[in-house]
Amino acid sequence: MSGNTPARPTLLYSLYCGASALISPFAWRKVAAKLRDYGLPEERVRERLGHASLPRPSGRLIWFHAASVGESLSVLTLIRRMGEQAADAEFLITSGTPTSAELIAKRMPPRCRHQFPPLDTAAAVDRFLTHWHPDLGVFVESELWPQMLVRARQAGCPLVLLNARLSDKSVEGWKKRPDTARFILDQFDLLVTQNRKTAANLQAMGAAPDRIRPGSNLKAVSAPLPVDQETLTKVRGSIGDRPVWIASSTHEGEEETVLEAHQALLQQHPDLCLLLAPRHPERGDAAEALVTAAGLSCARRSRGMLPGQATQVYLADTLGEVGTWYALSPLVFLGGSLREIGGHNPFEPMQAGAAVITGTGHYNFAETYAELSALGAAAEIGSAGELADQVAEWLEKPDIFQAARDAAGQFISRQSDQLDQTVDALLALLPPQRRP
Repeated sequence: MSGNTPARPTLLYSLYCGASALISPFAWRKVAAKLRDYGLPEERVRERLGHASLPRPSGRLIWFHAASVGESLSVLTLIRRMGEQAADAEFLITSGTPTSAELIAKRMPPRCRHQFPPLDTAAAVDRFLTHWHPDLGVFVESELWPQMLVRARQAGCPLVLLNARLSDKSVEGWKKRPDTARFILDQFDLLVTQNRKTAANLQAMGAAPDRIRPGSNLKAVSAPLPVDQETLTKVRGSIGDRPVWIASSTHEGEEETVLEAHQALLQQHPDLCLLLAPRHPERGDAAEALVTAAGLSCARRSRGMLPGQATQVYLADTLGEVGTWYALSPLVFLGGSLREIGGHNPFEPMQAGAAVITGTGHYNFAETYAELSALGAAAEIGSAGELADQVAEWLEKPDIFQAARDAAGQFISRQSDQLDQTVDALLALLPPQRRP
């Protein structure tokens, strides 16, 4: 793999193309049902077949493809910055989930629109490319859809893998198919990784070293989460002067540990309030049952309740309000980490001024947490007792807590230079004029 000559398609790639054609009717039925169940109009559902529901704008079009909510939102700040530097550039975001489409619509940068991506079949992808004719394609994190990549490259669209992150399991799987891995990675003109480990993995998988550029995690420079000031004022007024800590993005099997820690904390801090925000709001009933079983009083956000002076747990089982909760308290435990789930984005609470407590199962952010822990911006715990001790220390020793918050803020501010470098690298690949 060298220069601009793509590696040759492999037998495995050909088999994939054949298999995708065979299973496409079943895949279409499944994804269409999910979108229809969400209440989307048929025009939008058919975007998965490559049928556009919007016209193609006249300027140079930069296409971002992301998997779901986190990946989609991570590129909005980048898009905004690129739009400021390239005044004629238009933007298209594709993502597969209705939730991501809904949240993107609320935070859409100028000259940007959203579509659902085509299924990875020849017909759907070609239909999509024929309509949109992107001048640059940017695939976010680990979205390696073979036909989407190959057919876009064949259509003359330069491609970038941005914020690249691959699990160890995924890397090992690709290494067993080196020719196909090399062929797929050769579709990219540039691969910008989250960290040096991913850069090394991509090179080991066959990516050309001169196309790999280690970067930082895009989520570290995303715009802060929105804050609903009216809600914040009401909740803050209801809680009063009581201390508050937050357990955010918790999963099944984690709330028990959080509630055990809270029970211990109440022994020394009887007026302490826990704001519990499950990762999936539909788990509200299960979370409430756990709170009740723990013998704690509960008020539930999804029922329009506010925390009273005697509320020990405020269950925030709603979508899109986490930014408001981070504005309520800078003392945050971030879930997805007490079990081997991989952890969640620590940059969102830090952008709001918080310091972060995490469990040990944060492998998706391992390098980030190693650096944050070394700086004193994050604390790692492995049990309910350790969680209670860490929350107590930050409650009782404000100087230590403020130092952790300051370290987190300094870490975030250092990431902006990386964003500017990424913008320059992407714009350098954008043709000076719209391709015919």
